[in-house]
Amino acid sequence: MAEETTETPAPAPVKPGYKTTEFWLCVAAGVLGAFVASGSLPDENVAMKIAGVALSGLTALGYTVSRFVVKANA
Repeated sequence: MAEETTETPAPAPVKPGYKTTEFWLCVAAGVLGAFVASGSLPDENVAMKIAGVALSGLTALGYTVSRFVVKANA
């Protein structure tokens, strides 16, 4: 009877953050949120400025959490 081995494959190396598509999409969303929050648009709606701040903050938080998960599982 042959002995079975249950070897797990080695995980792929983790790319630096700036080389990922996720990073560049988060940068784009953060810049867009900052642009909206700064009042550069002619619309003087306060809700749009709050949404811009929220977009920038949540994008940064989401990227940070996702990179933590990737690094923790590596």
